[in-house]
Amino acid sequence: METIVKRQIEENSYQHKTLNSVLKIRFLSLLFFSILLFFSEVTFAHCDTMDGPLIADARKAMGQNNVNYVLKWVSAANESEIRNAFNLVMKVKELSPEAKELSEKYFFDTLVRIHRAGEGMPFTGVKPSGTHIDEKVLAADKSIEIGNLSPLKGKVSKDDIAELKKRFEKVMSLKNFDVNNVEAGREYIEAYVQFFKFAEGEEAHNDEHAKVASPSGQLN
Repeated sequence: METIVKRQIEENSYQHKTLNSVLKIRFLSLLFFSILLFFSEVTFAHCDTMDGPLIADARKAMGQNNVNYVLKWVSAANESEIRNAFNLVMKVKELSPEAKELSEKYFFDTLVRIHRAGEGMPFTGVKPSGTHIDEKVLAADKSIEIGNLSPLKGKVSKDDIAELKKRFEKVMSLKNFDVNNVEAGREYIEAYVQFFKFAEGEEAHNDEHAKVASPSGQLN
């Protein structure tokens, strides 16, 4: 009898330890995923927040009844979906305050979702006003607004300044496009995105990896 009880206690102890191990693994996996999601949202929050440039252009499009304000943010292949969403919101937003709120949310979500898909990023919803945005992103936006790189001073490596200036100058040369020239708008956004990626250090970091991994084993 004592042997049976002892065996049962050992089995229960083993099962308890196994359960604890499984729970720990699941908890750590969930924690790791949450951390990845958090940093993904922080890094790419610029274009998926209510304070971001996509939503600002979406509001302009609705205010001016001109979808061309936002078409530059998506590829030609996705243009019809944005047009359909825009036409829908313009038809129903005046019906009632509730219709306005729901239709605008649908339009914002659709625009951000398609834009992020074009960047190869998942859509996790449009973040509310006040969502944290990296200071380099804010500084890059300010640079474009005022026409010089002073807001980024001290935030970018000296080794990267020449390339940063080159990308900034391209952005500024394309900035004053006609809103109804969607292709010109897309060209601007492409330059805009490349400037921001470099300002954040993303492409500079990738370039360093490419140099280390070059076939010759030497820096490019």
